[in-house]
Amino acid sequence: MNQRIDYFQLSSGLAKKYLDFNTAVGNSAVVKEFKILVTVRASQINACGFCLDMHVKEAKIMGERELRVHHIAIWRESALFTPRERAALEWTEALTTLSAQGVSDEIYDRARTHFSEEELSDLSFLVVAINGWNRLNVAVRMKPGSADAAYGLDKAGLN
Repeated sequence: MNQRIDYFQLSSGLAKKYLDFNTAVGNSAVVKEFKILVTVRASQINACGFCLDMHVKEAKIMGERELRVHHIAIWRESALFTPRERAALEWTEALTTLSAQGVSDEIYDRARTHFSEEELSDLSFLVVAINGWNRLNVAVRMKPGSADAAYGLDKAGLN
């Protein structure tokens, strides 16, 4: 499949602002702690091949254990994640797949046992950011791996 449009070129001002937002989100300690888990899980759920490919390569470069990356899709059954990581993954899923009733009090309460209000707020912005990228890239059919050189992802050695 070919890419439909180049939103970076056609809407360069908006794309720049979204990149700025993404950069600002990345400055939070909790975001740095959970970026890989959140971006991979949301990209799996949203079937965004471009983002999933990018964040798996990013995980390898950052030294994340390969088995943990494979287990993100099955985090509930896996023993490889801490309770705090599980809370982040559950929160990611809840915000990525919003039900008609929104996020339940039970999910919120479980998240709050592991995160301060500020951490949960920052984590929520990370989920919002990756879901936006997923939707843009799915809509325009971005080809997985097409920006590897630009983002330094070729260093992952995953071709």
